[in-house]
Amino acid sequence: MAGASVLFVCLGNICRSPLAEGAFRAAADARGLQLGVDSAGTGGWHVGAPPDPRAQAVARAHGVDISGLRARQVTAADFELFTHVVAMDRDNLAALRRLGGASGGARLSLLLDHVPGRAGGDVADPYYGGPEGFLATWADVWAGAEGLLSGLALRP
Repeated sequence: MAGASVLFVCLGNICRSPLAEGAFRAAADARGLQLGVDSAGTGGWHVGAPPDPRAQAVARAHGVDISGLRARQVTAADFELFTHVVAMDRDNLAALRRLGGASGGARLSLLLDHVPGRAGGDVADPYYGGPEGFLATWADVWAGAEGLLSGLALRP
């Protein structure tokens, strides 16, 4: 696990991927691990914006502060900077592959690939819904963060 670093990626980097980043940081901190972690979006519409207030609220309700995060767009360099690039859904995974992730050094996966029985599944985008969607997204990203950390611990 030494040297592991993870980039979480969704569409705009204001809902799912900052929630995943926050959940992963919290889960790693609870285990006493210091790992590189960041998040980004495949689109650039929200670059520089903080996470959606509803995402901040659900994270805060679970003891995680993501208010200081700012959206950025994924770059080709990210595939060399991070050991793992983790997409929230299949569309974003396809976009990452087109950007060059298939030939970079990072391992590409879906977040739910790291949750038993959920491989290949998408973390639903809560942006156009209400608070209940953000609660469901939090449950998914927390399970994914825990599963990813467990998987990293098994690797030399």
